Amino acid sequence: MKKELSDNFHTMLDSAVRMAEAYGSDALLIMLETPVDWEALRAATAKHKVVVVADHADVLEGAKEAGLEPVVVETSQNSVLDRLTQSLLESVADDVLAPGANVVAIYSGFEAGRVDSVSVIHLDEHLRKLTVRDLRRLETSVPLDTLKTVVDLAVEIGQDGREGKPVGTMFVVGSTRAVMQRCHPTTFDPMKGYKKSERNLSDRRVREGIKEIAQMDGAFVIASDGTVTAAAQYIDASADGITLSKGLGARHWSAAAISRKTKAVAVAVSETNGTVRIFQNGDVVLRIEPFRLPMKWKEFEFEPPPSE
Repeated sequence: MKKELSDNFHTMLDSAVRMAEAYGSDALLIMLETPVDWEALRAATAKHKVVVVADHADVLEGAKEAGLEPVVVETSQNSVLDRLTQSLLESVADDVLAPGANVVAIYSGFEAGRVDSVSVIHLDEHLRKLTVRDLRRLETSVPLDTLKTVVDLAVEIGQDGREGKPVGTMFVVGSTRAVMQRCHPTTFDPMKGYKKSERNLSDRRVREGIKEIAQMDGAFVIASDGTVTAAAQYIDASADGITLSKGLGARHWSAAAISRKTKAVAVAVSETNGTVRIFQNGDVVLRIEPFRLPMKWKEFEFEPPPSE
């Protein structure tokens, strides 16, 4: 049953609309837990584009007909920041918001069921930043520096493509012996014959070379120390028991499968839109959208409480 907009909700909406006008925002994004009176919400937000987000599709029933943009994000168990970030990611992925949009977000930041927070968010600032903590939470023996290097390279390929054309590719990092047992070359391996020191991603020339050949079929296999073990590899791993979002192609299924069968981390770049997905244990654990500006890594800062 739809709820009428409370006085508190109206107050937050008024504040959000004023902020959107002051900052020239492209849209309002409202995170909801229950259905509301969509017509009243549409009227209260005037001419602004409004994206409404919820954990279940039935909560948003009727929103589209009222001129709102519904987005379903199943993140009810996550923190507020994670839910907000995922809501923005899904909105970009669904072409509801542009990657560089400015958004005023309205959500329950402190008390469940009560809309009490408003934030102005610049998407190309908010979503292009990953914290080192994001990679540290992966339970893997691959060194952090190697993962960062591979992810940075994947993001560059997703953003820039090659010669103006989008490029899709995949990296499989760590657990090299087990990975190679499930691979065979799709064609001539361009990395074959080079010394180990000439195949390490710490060398800028190697990274540039990877970009040049990224459009070849097959995956790059990367050792834990950042050495490119092989390129143009077909992944032969069963995807039985794996579930992925609709629209993801063979590259993503292979990434999920090899990360399930081994202890490797797989990084897949979508040829369609440049999105980078990181797989572990058969699941997508991180997703990075291809924003215009370079991605920034930020150290996770923690301030201990003051001593008494």
